[in-house]
Amino acid sequence: MANHGDSAVDMIRGLGVSRQAASQLIDVLVRRGYLDRQINPDDRRRMDIELTERGRVAAVVIRAAVEQVPRQLITKISPAELAGLRAGLAALAAIKQETQDDRDPKDLGAP
Repeated sequence: MANHGDSAVDMIRGLGVSRQAASQLIDVLVRRGYLDRQINPDDRRRMDIELTERGRVAAVVIRAAVEQVPRQLITKISPAELAGLRAGLAALAAIKQETQDDRDPKDLGAP
């Protein structure tokens, strides 16, 4: 949400988890003060979910840590190994996407 401004529905689909699992995750993040959940004023059947100040701070810290990983990797492995690692991760992401594309939309929480 912090990086892409996605809606909660987009975030849930991106995680590739059930609605129940996503709802439980959101509940935990609300209880811990990272997200705020409010009834949508235009459609009372829907909930709006936004990052709190604590959530925004956490997102900045997480992003900085993630951006540091490639800098650390180049000190540990060769450029060829790094290229192989990236290719392997890209292949895993493609497999995940193919697996999701094969799933029944109801399993992804779609109506």
